[in-house]
Amino acid sequence: QVQLVESGGGLVQAGGSLRLSCAASGRTFSTYSMGWFRQAPGKEREFVAAIGWTSAPILYADAVKGRFTIFRENAKNTVYLSMNSLKPEDTAVYYCAARSGGPTEVMSAFHFRGQGTQVTVSS
Repeated sequence: QVQLVESGGGLVQAGGSLRLSCAASGRTFSTYSMGWFRQAPGKEREFVAAIGWTSAPILYADAVKGRFTIFRENAKNTVYLSMNSLKPEDTAVYYCAARSGGPTEVMSAFHFRGQGTQVTVSS
């Protein structure tokens, strides 16, 4: 069992930056692939980024490539999402998720999910 707690969300102006963190419980964090997903109001949840347990491979949604960076620190049981050049359309609740297989864009393939953290980008 893995418990995930996201933090780092908030209100930021367009063009600004935020770093989200996801702290995981359990001693097997280093064997899990991790992912970030987001859900904007009135929209379906969508894939953002994913990372393998060795920090490779790394996957990004086209909408965030070049602006967001996912990375992890297995010694701290934490995965991060560094977000730069934020846009109003990045406004959403961001969720992290964990799975025992390789990284994927498919959220249903992740076995564990956090409660989410709100990111709001003002124009």
